[in-house]
Amino acid sequence: MDYKNAGVDIEAGYKAVELMKAHVKETMRPEVLGGLGGFSGAFSLKAIKDMENPILLSGTDGCGTKVKLAFIMDKHDTIGIDAVAMCVNDVVCAGGEPLFFLDYIACGKNYPEKIATIVSGVAEGCKQSGCALVGGETAEHPGLMPEDDYDIAGFAVGVVDEKDLITGKDIKAGDILVGIASSGVHSNGFSLVRKVFEMSAESLNTYYDELGKTLGEALIEPTRIYVNALKSVKAAGVKVKGCSHITGGGFYENIPRMLPDNAVAVVDKNSYEVPAIFKMLQRTGNIAEEMMYNTFNMGVGMVLAIDAKDVDATLKALEASGDKAFVLGKVEAGEKGVVLQ
Repeated sequence: MDYKNAGVDIEAGYKAVELMKAHVKETMRPEVLGGLGGFSGAFSLKAIKDMENPILLSGTDGCGTKVKLAFIMDKHDTIGIDAVAMCVNDVVCAGGEPLFFLDYIACGKNYPEKIATIVSGVAEGCKQSGCALVGGETAEHPGLMPEDDYDIAGFAVGVVDEKDLITGKDIKAGDILVGIASSGVHSNGFSLVRKVFEMSAESLNTYYDELGKTLGEALIEPTRIYVNALKSVKAAGVKVKGCSHITGGGFYENIPRMLPDNAVAVVDKNSYEVPAIFKMLQRTGNIAEEMMYNTFNMGVGMVLAIDAKDVDATLKALEASGDKAFVLGKVEAGEKGVVLQ
């Protein structure tokens, strides 16, 4: 008896690392010390020592049951982008710059080519967000997970100068809410999605005119990363008072997380066009509107609270970063929460 007969293929692990090295190398920043393969990732803080009061930020998340979609479609090159996005988008909500990222992949059996493909997506997400992939772990779990299954989670660390920290404490009545468009369902609500739509290759490969693509293509579209969007707004001289990443819990749970106790967010549902995939979800699943806004991002991946005088500059900066943005609503005095009208 040996480890391979017990279900863990050490040689496959070595091969997976070799295959992913080229992807990881593309994410390196000057602050990264050493290479891939050590017991920890080293990152120099020399570049941030000139900040008045540097504050480290961290975020960890996964992709939820969206990975089931990747299994069925046998498409594994974008799920890593989702893992990075879910973490770095939380970091930038506080005004931070993501510095480095680590991934954790648990699998029933280590198929090196598949693992390397997943990591290629992680590397792409890191490149999009400007952070380095400094390490990770691929854990083979025979007997615990089916051989073809895997799960992925990530961990991001960023930094912000205290004076640039976004806390929401200065939000007041009269401030404007700016929505930044999502790329689709992102990585939340897939337990409901999988109940609404048949999760078969035939169903996911069906083309829909209203989507302009197959159902599977619409659903697996990776989560948009908003690092450059927030950098562009900051470079335009705009002070972002509050920032909310619209993830699980939709509008109702996430927007209040940036509000002080005496402010209510009033959202105009007609201020933008809800993407077709959400309309199809609601129609096919006969889902109540309130549940839709309490589960999905409904086409809005990030919400910013800014002073009314900064609206034009903010929209212009977001357009320059390649993002679609719109005035989503306003802040009024009242009990903390969200009102959709």
